[in-house]
Amino acid sequence: MSTVDLVDQQDRLRLTIAAALEKAAALGASQAEVDASYSEGLSVTVRQQDVETLEYHRDQGLDVTVYFGHRKGSASTTDMRAESINQTVAKACSLAGYAAEDSAAGLADAERMATEFPDLDLYHHWELNADQAIALATECEAAALAADKRITNSEGATVSRHEGCRVYGNSHGFLAGYPDSQHSLSCSVLASAGQEMQRDYEYTVARDPGELVAPEIIGRQAARSAVERLGARKLGTRVTPVIYPAKLARGLFGSALSALSGGALYRRASFLLDSLGQEIFAPHITLTESPHLLRAAASAPFDNEGVATAQREIVSSGVLCGYVLASYYARKLGLESTGNAGGVHNLIVSHTGDSYADLIEQMGTGFVVTELMGQGVNPVNGDYSRGAAGFWVENGQIAFPVQEVTLGGNLLEMYRGMVAIATDTDRRGSICSGSVLIDRMTLAGS
Repeated sequence: MSTVDLVDQQDRLRLTIAAALEKAAALGASQAEVDASYSEGLSVTVRQQDVETLEYHRDQGLDVTVYFGHRKGSASTTDMRAESINQTVAKACSLAGYAAEDSAAGLADAERMATEFPDLDLYHHWELNADQAIALATECEAAALAADKRITNSEGATVSRHEGCRVYGNSHGFLAGYPDSQHSLSCSVLASAGQEMQRDYEYTVARDPGELVAPEIIGRQAARSAVERLGARKLGTRVTPVIYPAKLARGLFGSALSALSGGALYRRASFLLDSLGQEIFAPHITLTESPHLLRAAASAPFDNEGVATAQREIVSSGVLCGYVLASYYARKLGLESTGNAGGVHNLIVSHTGDSYADLIEQMGTGFVVTELMGQGVNPVNGDYSRGAAGFWVENGQIAFPVQEVTLGGNLLEMYRGMVAIATDTDRRGSICSGSVLIDRMTLAGS
């Protein structure tokens, strides 16, 4: 899809939304909002140097929400013809008649609507056809298979191109949208030694295809990671320092964001309940929401309700400064939206100036986790228990790989026990963190 084509699609979505809002008003809705999107992309997977899957997709959709006072109705469609849009709006209005009154229901406040729309450089077209995608995936997997004779099998290399646009409008008069893109390359392989097999992967993702890591590097890294896991041992139960590498550390902070969301707080199902103004992380940690970073994974000029996004500190020097709220639960809690309908826009975790090697040296003896299994986080009390694999470190050096252990602790204690965060920030997602050293966790083994 060229830039011109995407502009045409945006214009079409704007006209469609305007017509839907007009129809909702004609049917008596006191408020209405419409979200429309269009996307297209290509995905290729090569396994054992043969094309395994080749997929092209083109998707579009429209979601309508109407309010009759404090009664809400919603409907959606993928058929963008005028007749279908009118039927979708009518169905949403009909459903509102069955809804219960809810004083918190309604659009975000009109004065919170975004009025400035900075160019965040979120769209980069990739002129990639099927033959070119196959060639890239083949090159990536070939590099992995050739990297080490112990690489004996492959789960494939995948190249994906995704481009599209989203437009949102409501009866406050707000109507805006922007194009975006996301491109990626990944590789997963298996290493063998005797009867033992280990799997690992590597990936790269970027809005600008020019910022993707070269396929041969991704392939070699996937192979190296798999081979390094061969010879894994089991450990006995102990209390030990633990390092979460950057690509896994984001999950620790994601649990905090979930606990700070409006739904969890309103239901009183959060281990961070009533923590505003309290120290919940180590005092050297600051968590900053930065929604206007150029080309970043979760940048946006406005949230899913049209509320303007803005940079803010959610945690400052360990102290909780704010929650993560959309308008509905903000009203339920007697607070205001924080512009987070749809999630947090680029959470940046501060670092302590240490390198990853510094963390290993500082830990001395302990565990580096490289894989987590299961969903063992209790959102109510923060208890944490997940299956893990990784490496045992002795005297500041990697000693041997480890498998079939469980990491246990409590998230609040883990947050306060984060003694260092490295500068190797992983920016491949909406949470950007470096590797984290936690002073003590329970490692349960054989």
